Amino acid sequence: MGARVNRARSLENIHHLPRIKRCCLPLGKSVPKSFKENIKNTCPRIGITVGDPAGIGIEVTLKAVADQSLRENCLPMIIGDARFLRAAADKMGLRADYRIVDEDTENLSKILFESKEPLIFDCRNINSAIEPGIESAVTGRASADYIEKAVALCLSGLIDAIATAPISKNALKMAGVPFPGHTEFLAHLTKTDEFAMSFFSGNLRVVLLSTHVSLKNALELVKHAAIVKLIRLTHREMQKLGVANPKIAVAALNPHGGENQMFGLEEAEEINPAIAECRAEGINVTGAFSADTIFLRNMRGEFDVVIAHYHDQATIPVKSLAFGEAVNVTLGLPLIRTSVDHGTAFDIAGQNLAEFSSMKAAIVLAAELSRRKPMSQSGAAV
Repeated sequence: MGARVNRARSLENIHHLPRIKRCCLPLGKSVPKSFKENIKNTCPRIGITVGDPAGIGIEVTLKAVADQSLRENCLPMIIGDARFLRAAADKMGLRADYRIVDEDTENLSKILFESKEPLIFDCRNINSAIEPGIESAVTGRASADYIEKAVALCLSGLIDAIATAPISKNALKMAGVPFPGHTEFLAHLTKTDEFAMSFFSGNLRVVLLSTHVSLKNALELVKHAAIVKLIRLTHREMQKLGVANPKIAVAALNPHGGENQMFGLEEAEEINPAIAECRAEGINVTGAFSADTIFLRNMRGEFDVVIAHYHDQATIPVKSLAFGEAVNVTLGLPLIRTSVDHGTAFDIAGQNLAEFSSMKAAIVLAAELSRRKPMSQSGAAV
């Protein structure tokens, strides 16, 4: 089958936690661009990682994939342990009787591009009992495997985009995975140096300067150079997504934008000079605007995207205005990755109580973005 990434860890070795590798080698031969273009405008194949097996990821994935309106937008492929996934589905009364494939499946490329039905890509990496709601090194390692496999499939052009169900940061840590979340892990796997977390929901689009760090550390990251870099990245990525001259608004950090330096100096010393530098380069960016109104202004269409300075400055308005509808999008990667706007919900895992609208929205947006972005020679979106 040519060069490929390492096969998913064997069942016997699930407890051995090897050093994380970047997914540099394609899984099988890359797909010719001409062949990929012939199907790109029809129905993109979206790889869906099921997240932490002890959380609600399997449930929301299966519910989303069973939705007929979603399957009119894309061709889903669930990435997980097929045996565990089907057992979980049986307990909750959900459908999981889809065709199973793996990296050794004969004519895998042909199946992926010709099948009109959902598929399950079997990583065969769970050999221990997993109790719903209980995170562990086993579930952390399994969820990391699914991400690695999805990246390899996407970089080789076998799928068009990735949508991810929630993972447990603590379980990743227990498994020895040295990344605090999807965003940083995906950047490592794709050798991406400039990247950013963002949230999309209709007109509401927010890009974050920092993510999973303490508030104290986040404030120390509000620096001129970092803001300039993020404005430039946001401008480039929005253009790739079809916005020719994106209107970027930058949030203030302090109350009332610092009120002429009475409530803080960051706007005058770091944020506004960064905005001025980018405007001099021809980027359509304005600010800094008071954070208490900027997100509503964005949602009403005044701006195309807002830059926020720390995690909760972004996620409080996103989850207040669009919970269950917002989608996490990683900007800067050589592939399209979307995710849900919620966590693993261990308290209701395995009980068939989870609402799947955010998972569905993430998959649908991944399909939409894959139609907008240009392709590399391998067939992957860039």
